[in-house]
Amino acid sequence: MCRLSKPIQLRLSRIYSCPVIWVVALCSLALSVPAQSITNTNRPNIIIILADDMGFSDLGCYGSEIPTPNLDQLAAGGLRFTQFYNTPRCCPSRAALLTGLYPQEAGIGAMMEDRGIPGYLGELNTNCVTIAEALHPAGYHTLAVGKWHVSHVIFDGKKQLNFETNAPYWDNQLNWPLQRGFENFYGTIHGVTSYYDPFSLVSNNVPVRAGTNFYYPDAIANHAVANIQKYGDGTNPFFMYVAFTAAHWPLQAPAADIARNLKTYEAGWDVIRSNRYARQIQLGVIDKEWALSPRDSRVAPWESVVHKKWEANRMATYAAMIERMDAGIGRIMAELRAKQIDRNTLVIFLADNGACDEVVEPAWYDVPSKTRSGTTVQVGNHFDIWAGPENVWQSYGPPWANVSDTPFRLYKHFTHEGGISTPFIVHWPDVIHTNGGFTSQIGHITDLMSTCLDAAGVTYPNARNGHALVPTEGKSLLPIFAGQTRAERPLFWEHEGNRAVRLGKWKLVSRYPDAWELYDTEADRTELNDLAAKNPDQVKKMSALYEAWAARCNVVSPDKLPPVEKLKAAKMALEDDPD
Repeated sequence: MCRLSKPIQLRLSRIYSCPVIWVVALCSLALSVPAQSITNTNRPNIIIILADDMGFSDLGCYGSEIPTPNLDQLAAGGLRFTQFYNTPRCCPSRAALLTGLYPQEAGIGAMMEDRGIPGYLGELNTNCVTIAEALHPAGYHTLAVGKWHVSHVIFDGKKQLNFETNAPYWDNQLNWPLQRGFENFYGTIHGVTSYYDPFSLVSNNVPVRAGTNFYYPDAIANHAVANIQKYGDGTNPFFMYVAFTAAHWPLQAPAADIARNLKTYEAGWDVIRSNRYARQIQLGVIDKEWALSPRDSRVAPWESVVHKKWEANRMATYAAMIERMDAGIGRIMAELRAKQIDRNTLVIFLADNGACDEVVEPAWYDVPSKTRSGTTVQVGNHFDIWAGPENVWQSYGPPWANVSDTPFRLYKHFTHEGGISTPFIVHWPDVIHTNGGFTSQIGHITDLMSTCLDAAGVTYPNARNGHALVPTEGKSLLPIFAGQTRAERPLFWEHEGNRAVRLGKWKLVSRYPDAWELYDTEADRTELNDLAAKNPDQVKKMSALYEAWAARCNVVSPDKLPPVEKLKAAKMALEDDPD
């Protein structure tokens, strides 16, 4: 039951005599009570935990063989969503999560480059507000740990990445965590880093170095635990954003952790994927009528693979990274229990996008060529390089990404289900009593802003620092937490020209620059039977919705975006001749 002040309980008890109606009304009123009417002792703490580049099926409680006992326990005591959506890429998802807006509305329609137009500034703009900026004035401590990735990062070649210079890797700090509402931050500003010696690691606004025996997932969890120890005394509630980098490449993990998983993956991707699909049906994560999508056409059958142990090592390393993240989440939950604040702490877990099929290359701008000590970094998915150590930058590529996204098609970057479907676990013992239940109601990453404010009894602000704010796009998930049916709304996606609309059971989707495809997600969520030709009116209706949304939210097709190099040249010319 929702915890309310005694005056509110007494007032409701006079109105409602039927116990069932009373409980529903009580919870509904709890979500609408103004912040000033809710005392610090009954406002929940809120923790959002975000995984990085993790597929829909990568947790035990979503069908995986990867041991994730702590997240499984979280799910067993809470609620799992089977149709929760993120965006197709790291930084756009973080922008949407933090602001409750579509990425282009917040200024991050692509990546970190400033393309010179409103939807593509490469960092949070002045017309959005973060969850922290909304909650801090209402008395919440606001804490962030881990990956930031919503502000500019600049490079002088690879000198900063290779630790060859102490020159700043930023042009400003206006969108670093402390300048966007957080009172404490430990983590990395950039999006992809070593797990043993992360580039762009900072404490608050100050760059710091990793210590000895450092492993980033462990460090993130340790700092999150320390925050609970410091701020979980019940005086004021806290909001904490915990953004792990696991399991984004580079595949790096302790050798013992990798070895523990190696035998499992010697069975091969075909067996692992088939087993996950069967477990998902058994658990109720997916409908048995949805066919498993075919193996990626780029991927060979396992029996024909020559370097089986090397392939198994890649997935074993990926699994080890998720295991370490799960162990860290276990420590976070243990600390909440030790402080006796676990029952009134809303904990949300999700991933930022679908699994990543990228094959890492040494020429990429954010891949270092050497470590701090000067050791050459071995880059690429080559059979003579084994994932795991600090000096190896490798990814698991299409074969294992295809497993991670079971049963769906495609990956990060794309708006098909494999790119935008995430496991989503919510745990709040004082309010949610589903005991491991599922909901098939649709949720979206923009909903987290409204959900946090609703739980805290805080109103979304109208302005920040004199700038009018774009109204939030998301809707609170609390009605779903309370077992109610929430009204549906159309949802939209666009990234690198890949685009989609979800409207009830219908999904309109396109892989750039291809034509629209149409799927009935109730019958075919794995997107194998394109109904566009048979339903031209539905395509027309939903494509019109998309065009109206794109115009409203500053979405620009990739072929019409200003080239990055032209913008850089214009900026340099302006700096040379400011008159």
